[in-house]
Order: sequence, then structure tokens, then C-alpha cells
Amino acid sequence: MSQIITGEAVVLELRPASFAARALGLVIDVVVHVVLLVLIMIGLSAAGADLDDAAARALGLAAVVFCLVVVPVGVETLSRGRSLGKLATGLRVVREDGGAIRFRHAVIRGLTGFLEIYLTFGGLALAVALFNDKSRRLGDLLAGTYAVRSRVPADAAVRVFVPPYLQSWAAAADIGRIPDATARRAAQFIRQAGRMAPFSRAGMAQAIAEELSAHVAPAPPPGTGPDDYLAAVVAERRNREYTRLTQSRRRNTETGQRLQRLPFAE
Repeated sequence: MSQIITGEAVVLELRPASFAARALGLVIDVVVHVVLLVLIMIGLSAAGADLDDAAARALGLAAVVFCLVVVPVGVETLSRGRSLGKLATGLRVVREDGGAIRFRHAVIRGLTGFLEIYLTFGGLALAVALFNDKSRRLGDLLAGTYAVRSRVPADAAVRVFVPPYLQSWAAAADIGRIPDATARRAAQFIRQAGRMAPFSRAGMAQAIAEELSAHVAPAPPPGTGPDDYLAAVVAERRNREYTRLTQSRRRNTETGQRLQRLPFAE
């Protein structure tokens, strides 16, 4: 997973597409484009029987450029990084900063794609994608784009509570200095703990607990297990955030009601 910090200081967590998913999506797109080209060629052959060789070659070249360059560029531009193959595999092409691609990105990808996919039978795209961490082909490197997973399965909701023997400690603990990234890592661990192997779960819980302990005071009571410690911190942080938002909403409502009253009204 890659993290991107936007200009508004918002952290975006994007999942780069795997090499297999990109390859499958590319195969689907290539099949669609080639089938479209074959159909157009058949139509041109039937409609242009009286054309000379030069005109026939010109129309054939135009059909190739249209199907293998213009169509991919147009589809990616209008759909903001989608295509039939990417829709089937749940992928989307984005810029390196996580934003939607524009026409210039699609043009660079389309022109380069004709070279690395069709002229080299996919060999150049395969070689480049295998030697970078985000499976980017040459067109992605030149355009400053990469493919991400747009369909991510949602984690099952896990209700977290402060263990009874830690409630008094959690209520008095200072947890306001926990970085957001660390808190997200702890919450994600709790959601996924039930699917982890016991040994991996214990090691990861201990590591995250040690990371949290640098930002939480005082230390939990002696004998507190890492799992209970993480649950207490995550649940108490959630409860305090909910209380803060509720109070803020109530204050805003009361302020709005006062502003709506007429001056000097009884």
C-alpha cells in the first residue's frame, strides 16, 4: 500500500495493482481493440472494393491508428483512467499524486503503448513492469501514472471495547499525542487479528503496542497484554473523538439557533 499526502495534508492510502491484475486487464483491452480493428477492416473491405491500393493502405493505416491509439486514449480520458479491461479487473490509472489522469497522460500512455504493446508484442511492457515496485509499464513511467485497485473488499465491522480492568486507566490516560498513522495501524490490526496466525498476531500486537507506548502516558497496569492494550487505546480514542464531535455539533446547533432569533425578541 502506498501513502500520498495531498496539498491539504490529507493522507491517501492507495493499493497499487498487482502485475497479474494489470496483465489480465491488458489482455482484455488488447482483445477488444483487435476485434474492433478486424471488424472495421472487414467493413472497409466490403465497402471499398473499388479503391486503389494507395487508398486502401491509407484507410487501413487510419483504422489501425484509430483502434489501437485513438480509442484507448479517448476511453481513458473520458473515464478518468478506466477501460473495459480495468473495469473487469477492478483497476484504475491515476497520477503519481493520486489524482485522476487527464488528456495529456492518456496521450502519452496511448502513444507509448502502441510501441511497447503492439510493436513489441508486449515484450517491452512486460520487461519494464517486472522491474519496478508498482508494475508500471513504460507509458506509466513517461506519463507519471500507475494503476491502483479501485475495488477493495471492506473489512468486516469489529466492535472494540475497553477491557473492564483497563477502564479506569483508559479514562485517565493521555492518548492525544498518538500519530494518526499509528492509530490507523492499531485499528487495522484489530480488524484483521481474527484472520492472522497466532504467532504473527502476537508479534505484530507487541510491535504496535511498543510503538503506541511512546505516545501514551501513564503506562498500563502491569500484566496488561498487548491485545488488551491496543483494544483499550483504540476504543478510548474512538470514544473521545465521538464525544468531541457530538459536543461540537451541539454547540454549532445552539449557535445557529441563537443566530436565527430576532434581536431583542422575548
